[in-house]
Amino acid sequence: MLHNNVGINDAGHLTFAGRDTTELCEKYSTPLMLMDENRIRENCRTYISAMKEFMGEGSRPLFASKSCCFKQIYRIIAEEGMCTDIVSPGELYTACAAGFPMENAFFHGNNKTDADIEYAMDCGIGYFIVDNREELDAVNNEASLRGTVQNILLRLTPGIDPHTQEKISTGKVDSKFGTAIETGQAEELCRYALTLKNVCLKGFHCHIGSQIFEYKPFSDAAEIMLKFIKKLKTDYGYTAEMLNLGGGFGVRYVESDPVIDYRENIKGLAGEIKALCAELDIAQPTILMEPGRSIVADAGMTLYTAGSVKTITGYKSYVSIDGGMTDNPRFTLYGSEYTVINASKADAPCDFTATIAGRCCESGDIIQEDVALARPERGDNIAVLVTGAYNYAMASNYNRIPRPPIVMIRDDGTEYVAVERETYEDLCLREL
Repeated sequence: MLHNNVGINDAGHLTFAGRDTTELCEKYSTPLMLMDENRIRENCRTYISAMKEFMGEGSRPLFASKSCCFKQIYRIIAEEGMCTDIVSPGELYTACAAGFPMENAFFHGNNKTDADIEYAMDCGIGYFIVDNREELDAVNNEASLRGTVQNILLRLTPGIDPHTQEKISTGKVDSKFGTAIETGQAEELCRYALTLKNVCLKGFHCHIGSQIFEYKPFSDAAEIMLKFIKKLKTDYGYTAEMLNLGGGFGVRYVESDPVIDYRENIKGLAGEIKALCAELDIAQPTILMEPGRSIVADAGMTLYTAGSVKTITGYKSYVSIDGGMTDNPRFTLYGSEYTVINASKADAPCDFTATIAGRCCESGDIIQEDVALARPERGDNIAVLVTGAYNYAMASNYNRIPRPPIVMIRDDGTEYVAVERETYEDLCLREL
């Protein structure tokens, strides 16, 4: 199977985290999102231990909230010693509601409003990742009104093309995110930040993209960032304490995706960073990274119930499910690949090819095209693997479809409802 928390039992049913998925569908109905709590914790520990061993004390991973945001996630990552990055006051509120320690929270985003900045400071945010000059002034002004000094990192664009999907590439010069090094604007912004009395420039942040399977693009970004840090040290006497290299390590969605060893990638990247710092004669800053997707993606699975199964003679077949772009819009947005399995007949030959279609009144409501799976019948459970990242977080109520629940499976095989299924009443709660 694609990941070792997925299997097939004696009944021929798909299992996830040791549980029969068809039994869970019967108990909780569908659409249903399952999450493997132990896998989340294992992934956290892999990053924490590897970064500590290879990048030194103080180096820590940050969980990217935008990949999967609900209260229980924050409790788990807090218990595991993770930091977190957040990109909105809604994510901030959720983290606070879960009791996440705010000193370990970093507030990202390219357009923080004055209200966002005020709220974040009210919550005791640890760091702002400042995107541009206007935002820098806004953070400094708010801190001045409070008589405090706010820790910040400046987000810079290193001009790296990681050769990933265009819509998840974030580190090129022409980007809505950050301030470009290549144009000279980054140096100008740093010089200005150092004159302000109510912010403390701790270092820098960059983010080159997502779903990246090798560490070379990260080492390329690190080289550019460290050379920039060297220039600031030489020209202005400023020493950066922290360097956040962002996120983007990929995950296997389909068998053709490469197997990635996160520990070895971190080891390789750490070696490159140490060598670069020695070459440049600078102290290594504390390294941070943001492995959001790879913390939760393979810890998730979404299950549906098949409805109509139809074949258009001379064309193709369609299997319609009781969810779709409302709980997983990634194929519609990015053309993202997924592994799809008939969970009710997981041991049967995959001799039927079909497009998996959602229930929304949109021709583009597709989960995956040309999928080979065991021929489904109405009522069969259809599983989509590796849906822990950017699925529930991007879910909507389009067509007035309630969002699914999230059921967590513990290491001992018991489960609990972490997020309840939305009801039709929920859809109208805030309406006259």
